[in-house]
Amino acid sequence: QVQLVESGGGLVQAGGSLRLSCAASGRTFSTYDMGWFRQAPGKEREFVAAISRSGGSTLYADSVKGRFTVSRDNAKNTVYLQMNSLKLEDTAVYNCAASSSVLGYYSSRRPTLYDYWGQGTQVTVSS
Repeated sequence: QVQLVESGGGLVQAGGSLRLSCAASGRTFSTYDMGWFRQAPGKEREFVAAISRSGGSTLYADSVKGRFTVSRDNAKNTVYLQMNSLKLEDTAVYNCAASSSVLGYYSSRRPTLYDYWGQGTQVTVSS
């Protein structure tokens, strides 16, 4: 069992930055691939980024590539999402998720392959 708790969301102006954190409980954090997803009001959940259990491989949605960076610190049981050059369309609830499966390019984007989810943190980008 893994519990995930996100933090770091808030209100930011367009062009600004935020860093989200996702803290995991348990001793097996390093055995999970991790993902970030977001959901805006009235829209479906959307893949944002993923990172392999070692941290050696990362994937991004085209909409955030070059602006967002996902990283992890297995010693601290934490995964991060650094968000720069934020746009109005980045406004959403952001969730982190953990998968016991080894995920690839396509599977990382499928929410159903993640076993555990955090409660989410709101990110609001204003003009």
